[in-house]
Amino acid sequence: MSTSGPLVAAVDCGTHSTRMLVTDASGATVDRRMRITRLGQGVDASRRLTPEAVARTTEVLSEYRAVLAERGVTRVRAAATSAARDAVNRDAFLDAAESALGARPEILDGEEEARLSFVGAVAELDPADGPFLVADIGGGSTELACGREHPDGVASIDLGCVRVTERFLGSDPPAPDELTNALWAVRDELGLVVQRVPAFGEARRFVGLAGTVSAVAAIEMGLTAYDRDRIHHAELSRSAVEEVFRTLATESRAHRRHNPGLEAERVEVIVGGVVVLIAILRHFGFDACLVSEADILDGLAASLR
Repeated sequence: MSTSGPLVAAVDCGTHSTRMLVTDASGATVDRRMRITRLGQGVDASRRLTPEAVARTTEVLSEYRAVLAERGVTRVRAAATSAARDAVNRDAFLDAAESALGARPEILDGEEEARLSFVGAVAELDPADGPFLVADIGGGSTELACGREHPDGVASIDLGCVRVTERFLGSDPPAPDELTNALWAVRDELGLVVQRVPAFGEARRFVGLAGTVSAVAAIEMGLTAYDRDRIHHAELSRSAVEEVFRTLATESRAHRRHNPGLEAERVEVIVGGVVVLIAILRHFGFDACLVSEADILDGLAASLR
């Protein structure tokens, strides 16, 4: 494909997945990749990144480095988020990641992560449809930002799909009281967010980012393979999300994996992620969620142009 000007790349070392985006000088996507690496597995309890998780992640980073060299990428911005910032052995991971990728990931705090996610998510949206509440439901945390073209308020809560699963959902399938406790834990955090940043309560449209939201959209559509064009900017009604939640939360992991659109690597943590999504819809009273496949990667790449 033809490109405009030098290429830049963003790499996100998240709690559950490791992703890469290459864009040209105009911001057009040249290459976008995602691999589930589970960097944050067990971090909530141990506060340490395991050697196995680091090895899975650095293997993918080495693959990405080869792609960047082949593409002739001139600048790279890599970031690490919740799992890395919570781990006491984060520096050892950053050393290994730098060796694998050729660029050292920077540890983003939750608020900076929220700002970058917001920039990526709203770039294609009409500001007149705002203010937007943008929620990036990650593995270890959920980043929230509100505003129109720029965030007027940002926040981060330490509950994402992996952390909710490990902290609350011990049964298979989850017991009703486990689900209730998880939902109220998220809603309590959201209540504190609104107290700190009242602007969150003024949002007119909810924009959901990351793998949980994309998976719910794929399941609702019955997609047998990932289709970014169909998922990006799809509208998920609250009733549709509630229906997917009821289905997934009452299935064992063995049965859950048969849902079209659900990646095998996301089976164990999807209910925890949908708990966060449902809690946001209920707490703020939104009737729908706009799915965005543009997120923190797009914000990171934009910062290089």
